[in-house]
Amino acid sequence: MPASKEELLKRLSDGVVDMEEDDVIAACQEYVAAGYPAFDGIMEGLVDGMNRASQLYEDEEYYVTDVLLCSDAMYEGLNILRPHLPSDEAEKEKIKGVIGVVEGDTHDIGKNLVKIMMETAGFEMVDLGRDVPLQRFVDKAREVNASFVCMATLMTTTMGGMGTVIELLTAAGMRDEVKVIIGGGPISQKFADIIGADGYSPNAVEAVKLIKSLLNVA
Repeated sequence: MPASKEELLKRLSDGVVDMEEDDVIAACQEYVAAGYPAFDGIMEGLVDGMNRASQLYEDEEYYVTDVLLCSDAMYEGLNILRPHLPSDEAEKEKIKGVIGVVEGDTHDIGKNLVKIMMETAGFEMVDLGRDVPLQRFVDKAREVNASFVCMATLMTTTMGGMGTVIELLTAAGMRDEVKVIIGGGPISQKFADIIGADGYSPNAVEAVKLIKSLLNVA
């Protein structure tokens, strides 16, 4: 007797929360074999688990490393379910964002966390990685027609680069179309105001709320 859709969705969600990649893979394969809709598996299974993991992180029960392991499990599941999405769901245009750590800084755990939370929330993220040359943020935002740019740094010495990116966006005539949010250890709302960023977020969960409010998306 095959497992019910509800049982499998719970296994998907729990597998992500419990960082059990193998469980998630097995449950996804069973889910697909049973013919249940891939979209529900992603939203009510994998994404539900990731949202639960981010809540545990917010409640300080999970560490960043735990959340990254949860996301590994989620991505394994997405790889299995995504090809089974109906074409209209698969082709639905998502709001795009560019994310990266500014030039001179190689810390990227916080940035990775923001990227994961943004993707879980339904945004399409283009990850430039760490130590990103400043002009690259602008070039990539233009290339992919991004609606927003997220920049991070954990070092005071590289903070100035964020202001430079905003100047470069202005010079390129793109500043009005692209929202800029910044974050990282030494960053504050005051600094965001000084350089003319659209917002500052103290953590990954808040970053998602901030972008949604700036772009007026539910």
